[in-house]
Amino acid sequence: MLSFADAFAEMPLVAILRGVRPDEVAAIADALFAAGIRIVEVPLNSPQPLESIARLATRGDQLVIGAGTVTRVAEVEAVVAAGGRIIVSPNMDAGVIGRALALGAVPLPGVATATEAFAALAAGAPVLKLFPAASYGPAHLKALGAVLPAGTAVLPVGGVGPAHMAEWWAAGARGFGLGGDLYRPGMAPAEVGARAAEAVAAIAALR
Repeated sequence: MLSFADAFAEMPLVAILRGVRPDEVAAIADALFAAGIRIVEVPLNSPQPLESIARLATRGDQLVIGAGTVTRVAEVEAVVAAGGRIIVSPNMDAGVIGRALALGAVPLPGVATATEAFAALAAGAPVLKLFPAASYGPAHLKALGAVLPAGTAVLPVGGVGPAHMAEWWAAGARGFGLGGDLYRPGMAPAEVGARAAEAVAAIAALR
């Protein structure tokens, strides 16, 4: 099984497939994998998200699969039961983080303030999601980085595409979550793959 740590080290991008359907998720995952992406999130406000997660969970040697928009402990349990291994949230909830860790999943809680960031770290979160990133900007991340423990990984998510990655990288980002810039409902796998390849190339250039 590909671990989150190894997948993130290989390519620190989380593909957010909000709105994806179970009948199309496999082809889109193929396109993402071919482009170099290794971490895929299916938000729970997508059609039949647990079914999509279950279909992708069989590819554990290629992809790390999980859910987004996870806000309750019961949702954590349902995602893990479906085969999900990452728990991505828009908020910081210590109960969600703790349950994810207890079940062997990796929590990626959403934070915006220093208070939320430190609370998430204290709860055991290994990676933080700055959300919604576009509302705060790179200067906000740089200021947070001045007080967070050295080596804390913060992923800007929300309105951050390849065109914006350089300024975020300079501010301390070392990974990104890509939603609408990567996938929107109805997109063909080839288009998703092309967008993914652009994002992967942007990360390669920054590294």
